[in-house]
Amino acid sequence: MTGSAIAIDAMGGDFGPRLVVCASVKSLEEHPRLRLVLVGDSAIIESILAQCSQVDYSRLSIQHASESIAMDDLPAQALRTKSDSSMRVALQLVRDRQVQACVSAGNTGALMALAKHILHPLPHIERPAIMTALPTLNGETHLLDLGANVDVSAQQLVQFALMGSAAVQIQGVANPRVALLNVGREAIKGNQQVKQAAAQLQLMPDINYIGYVEGDGVFRGDADVVVCDGFVGNVLLKSSEGLATMIAARIKQRLGRGPRAWLLAWLAAPLLKVLRSELAPERYNGACLLGVDGVVVKSHGNASQQAFQAAITVAYKAVQEDLSERLQQHLQVLNSV
Repeated sequence: MTGSAIAIDAMGGDFGPRLVVCASVKSLEEHPRLRLVLVGDSAIIESILAQCSQVDYSRLSIQHASESIAMDDLPAQALRTKSDSSMRVALQLVRDRQVQACVSAGNTGALMALAKHILHPLPHIERPAIMTALPTLNGETHLLDLGANVDVSAQQLVQFALMGSAAVQIQGVANPRVALLNVGREAIKGNQQVKQAAAQLQLMPDINYIGYVEGDGVFRGDADVVVCDGFVGNVLLKSSEGLATMIAARIKQRLGRGPRAWLLAWLAAPLLKVLRSELAPERYNGACLLGVDGVVVKSHGNASQQAFQAAITVAYKAVQEDLSERLQQHLQVLNSV
């Protein structure tokens, strides 16, 4: 395939292939230069496509895979025993340069393990990390890791910081502010890994390290890149999404019923529409797995169709930006670590 070709793990996610296939068809309408390869059980995929209207088969193909990885499969089990899983085959297409990216809503641990095994980590990178954008008061910040690495060393936090800084520079931020997520701003706060990572980052002239940032500072926009281990990052991400959903529901409840409430709702409708658009979790779905030789995007397992389309868009933009190759160039600074 020529152009921006992306492999889609059609069998991954909580809601099954129907959602993934329908989102993929919509994405082709959204991006005229996009090409997709749907990877999974070909009979199931074909039956779903038969129910879709206006499928552009000139930009869509199917790669059969006889197995799928369940959300509760152990990563080691998925790596050893499922040689023809949709996730593995999609990553192999990236490795073989038949496509430029892979998108999956499947098992995060399995995706991490398979990506490391099939695509291999970049030089000087011990573990890949998942990074996504989050909305802030003045724009957005980028958070990593989001769950690929629950336990990390100080050296790995430094590597995350360098990868995050490089990736954000590629997106157009000239000198991104990089911070470590911590329980306080004072130097005495935090665990040993965070303290040791901070000491290393302070000595590195090629990164704009600004110190610690607390949880509230993430959404205030105190840093362009916020670094943490995958346990903390995943909890922060899921908590922020739950909070956004709760606030939207509370606003709807408070508007109530009756003429006065209807008037208030009518007056507030334009503002609420903008806020929903800016803060909707669906808009920010799709996180890049940084640190492997290829573009891999992880979608939430419970993503809606709109959210999965957003993940495909993240992969599409990463391909357009030549993220993988440019990230390797930016990471040459790791030679001095």
